[in-house]
Amino acid sequence: MLYKNAKLFLDDRFAPGSFRVENGIFTEILESIPEEDGVDLQGATVLPGLVDIHTHGNSGADFSDGSDEGLRTMARYLARHGVTSFAPTSMTLPYETLARAFATGRRLADEQPAGHARVMGIHMEGPYFSEKKKGAQNAAYLRLPDVEGFQALYEGCGGLIRIADVAAELEGAERFAAEVSRLCKVSVAHTDADYEAACRVFDAGAGHVTHLFNAMPPLHHRKPGVIGAAAERDSVVAELICDGLHVHPSVMRAAFRLFPDRICIISDSLRCCGMPDGEYELGGQQVYLKGRLATLADGTIAGSASNLYDCLLTAIRSGIPAETAVRAATLLPARELGCADRIGSLAPGKLADFVVCRADLTPKAVFLGGEEVK
Repeated sequence: MLYKNAKLFLDDRFAPGSFRVENGIFTEILESIPEEDGVDLQGATVLPGLVDIHTHGNSGADFSDGSDEGLRTMARYLARHGVTSFAPTSMTLPYETLARAFATGRRLADEQPAGHARVMGIHMEGPYFSEKKKGAQNAAYLRLPDVEGFQALYEGCGGLIRIADVAAELEGAERFAAEVSRLCKVSVAHTDADYEAACRVFDAGAGHVTHLFNAMPPLHHRKPGVIGAAAERDSVVAELICDGLHVHPSVMRAAFRLFPDRICIISDSLRCCGMPDGEYELGGQQVYLKGRLATLADGTIAGSASNLYDCLLTAIRSGIPAETAVRAATLLPARELGCADRIGSLAPGKLADFVVCRADLTPKAVFLGGEEVK
């Protein structure tokens, strides 16, 4: 099938062009408009399907529930909203609870049902976190880094974990980074680490930072902390929640300058995403949603109530160039999951996951494997 007369996002730029899809795969990307018959997109912008590497839930469902139907509900919602691949993200919970949730991720990844966003990995957020910077994580289940425990969970889901989090100051964090980074990305998160501790863990093998600025010490001119240690290492990629609430637009713009081509936009969405204001649950704690802001009972801000596509649009409205923002929500997160050879850009040989957009970049139609999501 030929799709022609479009404005294509090609890795880091927009260009007029056309593309062919056969058997769910991009077979040709053309910076021209062939004369032959095809689907005329009438100048619409086409983006790669978005990739969310940090999302807990939506539509009343949470990955940590360990429900197959709940995870399917999440995947259907994401697909309809332009997020065609994702890494369902866990919380700080007992190992047996995590194992059940990870098993649902494995099953959905293997099945890949039509009309559902693809599970391309699991993000294991917790339980190896700091009490002081636990944020909305449940303190009852915090524990020290545990390589053997992680390996059991990793093997139990067939190696589907792609990102595993750890607080850099905890005893055993360096060993965890060194050994687990051989299996997946190790991310520094929910940490009170100083600069020196963060450097040691990055040098041991960590290469990622979970929701930059949130649940970590601020960047201080005499105490650069995790942010300073990460920024000066070109190998470290940082997540940024661009819902307009977790990070001020000015800081959002600064982050993209501090981490050039090393920011992944994430949603950090909770089960209240796509739901009305009210009371919800997160990792055994109550969360209260009011006007897009989700908090614990004590006022601690939890995850977001926004999906990744909304976060992309918020980033652009906050002054991030569209080319930079789209790349940060597509190709860069695909790289972090180790699957940029299959998703994340409009390129021959990749899965034909794409979004046809209106002039303001809001999604008009979403395609998974060349089939429109209804």
